Amino acid sequence: MTDPTAGSVDTDLLAEPRLVVEPGMAARVSAVAGPVLQGMGYRLVRIKISGEFGCTVQIMAERPDGSMQIDDCEAISRALSPVLDVADPIDRAYRLEISSPGIDRPLVRRSDFERYAGHLVKIEMAVAHQGRKRFRGTLGGVEGDAVHLHRDDTRAGEDADVMLVMEDIADARLVLTDELIAESMRRGKAAERELKQKLGLEPPPPPHARKSDPATSNKPKPKLKAEKKKNAPKNTKEHRLAADRLRRGEIDPIEGD
Repeated sequence: MTDPTAGSVDTDLLAEPRLVVEPGMAARVSAVAGPVLQGMGYRLVRIKISGEFGCTVQIMAERPDGSMQIDDCEAISRALSPVLDVADPIDRAYRLEISSPGIDRPLVRRSDFERYAGHLVKIEMAVAHQGRKRFRGTLGGVEGDAVHLHRDDTRAGEDADVMLVMEDIADARLVLTDELIAESMRRGKAAERELKQKLGLEPPPPPHARKSDPATSNKPKPKLKAEKKKNAPKNTKEHRLAADRLRRGEIDPIEGD
């Protein structure tokens, strides 16, 4: 089992409040699950209650750095299940599902909008902005209490750049693109490597790898070229002509070819 507290945890990110929250029954589950997750070193992302398999409670969670492994989900499930059984925030039987936010994840905190600036998103407003509630475009970062969006769904006469107040956002989600997939893979590998190093599970690189210097890694090559010149073939056209001249007495044998 992985432990998010094994290394240093950014306490500010861990305690950062969500700007997008759920109403009703999901809010009751959030009130129970949120403190448990934070105490374990995780952040609550989203709670979704659906009628799948009778009733399914899906809890999305993540580490403060945005990563999440299968072992993390298992640890949260074991810790959270008995707490929910005692608190009983849902009035019927349900199936608990712990998951990561996924690649096309919801954005629920200020740090989410900052972290994924430059990526394509879909945003639905709880409070209409300029008569619209749905927007799609590229995140341009956060300014004050609003997020900048460069829209790709503009109509004639509409501004492509808008500022949307984060507290007025009902739902914001990344759109799956090749760039997003590539960045997610890079972050996942980096987080996994860092975690293994902190836990001592990542084997140290071999001595020659640690001492390797990209600027000098090609040093053997000139040596190979010199050796090749030393062992150059002696049956070239130049050598054959010189041998003929030597037989005809045109070259002094002491001088060689």
